[in-house]
Amino acid sequence: MKSFKLFKKISFLANLGLIGTLGLGLQSCNDLLTENVVSRIGNDYINTAKGLNDATSAAYSTMRSWYGTERGMNLTIFGTDTYTNGADGSWKFMNTYTTDFDTRNGLLAEVWGDFYQGINTCNAIIERSVAVTGLTESVKKQRIAEAKFIRAHHYFIFTQLFGGVDLRLTETLAPTKVVKRSTVAEQYAQIIKDLNEAIPDLENKSRSAEYGRATRAAAEHLLGRVYLTKATSTAKASDDYAKAIVNFKNVIANYGLTLLPNFADVHKQGNEMNNEVIWSIQYTRDPLTNAGGNNAHVFFGMEYDVLPGMQRDTENGRPFKRYKPTNYTLDVVFNNRENDSRYKKTFKDTYLSNKPGTYNTSFDLTKKSVTFALGDTAIFLPGYEMSEAERAKKKYQVLVPSRYDERIFPAINKHFDGGRVDRTQFEGGRDFIAFRLADTYLMLAEAQYFSGLKADAAANYNMIRRRAAWPGKENEMMVKADDLTLDFVMEERERELLGEQSRWLDLARWGNLIDRVKKFNPQAAPFIKAHHVLRPIPQLQIDRADGTSTGFPQNGGY
Repeated sequence: MKSFKLFKKISFLANLGLIGTLGLGLQSCNDLLTENVVSRIGNDYINTAKGLNDATSAAYSTMRSWYGTERGMNLTIFGTDTYTNGADGSWKFMNTYTTDFDTRNGLLAEVWGDFYQGINTCNAIIERSVAVTGLTESVKKQRIAEAKFIRAHHYFIFTQLFGGVDLRLTETLAPTKVVKRSTVAEQYAQIIKDLNEAIPDLENKSRSAEYGRATRAAAEHLLGRVYLTKATSTAKASDDYAKAIVNFKNVIANYGLTLLPNFADVHKQGNEMNNEVIWSIQYTRDPLTNAGGNNAHVFFGMEYDVLPGMQRDTENGRPFKRYKPTNYTLDVVFNNRENDSRYKKTFKDTYLSNKPGTYNTSFDLTKKSVTFALGDTAIFLPGYEMSEAERAKKKYQVLVPSRYDERIFPAINKHFDGGRVDRTQFEGGRDFIAFRLADTYLMLAEAQYFSGLKADAAANYNMIRRRAAWPGKENEMMVKADDLTLDFVMEERERELLGEQSRWLDLARWGNLIDRVKKFNPQAAPFIKAHHVLRPIPQLQIDRADGTSTGFPQNGGY
């Protein structure tokens, strides 16, 4: 199957004036569209068949500003109930919500600028496609549909992060200061319109012939999530959950998607193109075509590389030790380890020695020294308080929960990237799975739960839980309608989706971000305030707007 990859040659768009409003022209150092322009292609290039195709590729490339990046990860993992900060000194204020998290935040500015570049490219595709010749009508319609999918996606992320933004639906050919904040209701109406118009003209399958392009399944999954999120917003309507249910059911029933039998295989390296994946963001191993790469592999690792018997390698990752699971995650979300395999299959519990020798122990003082041959177990995390007597019998160090700190803690294994060229490479090459079928089931069950259809919701949760069960434990994993509570809904999502760029958006959707962070994230609890349910508008945007803060008001509290 041909894979649809995004190449630097499409950075011609940087020369077309497709930058958006003056305040929206913020550039990211990792922005694929602005690096190494290889030719001075004129503004009319997009009016050709090849130009329109390349412009669509360029629009897709802006997804790389969000998925698997420091920006997207910090904005969705940090500052939640399930992750807090590790020892990494970078961006801790995005977890703790201290006053350093302000309008000058560089990551927000980069997402803002990159997404508006993508939106403006989509606007150009939609408008200019009418005059393009040399493409069949079906291909042209598909490119327009893809542009509407991307535009809807970007505005949906914006709406969740910022509330009202500049809803720009026509191509901006030159910088302008004329901008205004639209309403959340206006944005949802446009997002839904774009997706409904896109769905009929996208490929009617679960996976595009050019892997990475959006399909009807991807658009229906996204539309379902839009309705699910809108249902608790200021723009909510009484039929939002019902419409979400229809879209999720379509994804499950119509495209041949299936849950993999083994949860561990969903994120297994080399298996990114599997039957559970609805849509993923394409990365490569070629440094010339990979922009900043998929960086998710660095953020969740513990500091294994300075411990006895270990040194940094590609298999175990470059450990930024940035995200540390909260006690709530380990003790509550993943408490049913006897029946549910997802703790074992989510967290790395064994490190094999890659630096043989004899060492003094560091954290496990039940023995004075340890000796390792190559490949011996050097570190084991049992996930419970193994007794000192039992630990003393082991030839390796045992890391128990009471010894976890900001440097050593359970690392999730979903994002490890052993294919990097060396142990320091930051730019990973694995595709990032953005939409998958298990999430469709979870969101369908959530919509049914909030609609009072608890029996239907339980049946769909059980689809996920049956797959998660240890062999022979399926019955113990089944839930009934009476078992469902909001706590169950929230915890089941993290059992399945931990570390997959969902949690902050979920808490914002449920309206309990502040309460949950205060309850379960002690580093953030003293500082988070009511206004943190929205992110600050980048200051540069406000400064460059007509009327500055009067013409483009900042979100309250910043």
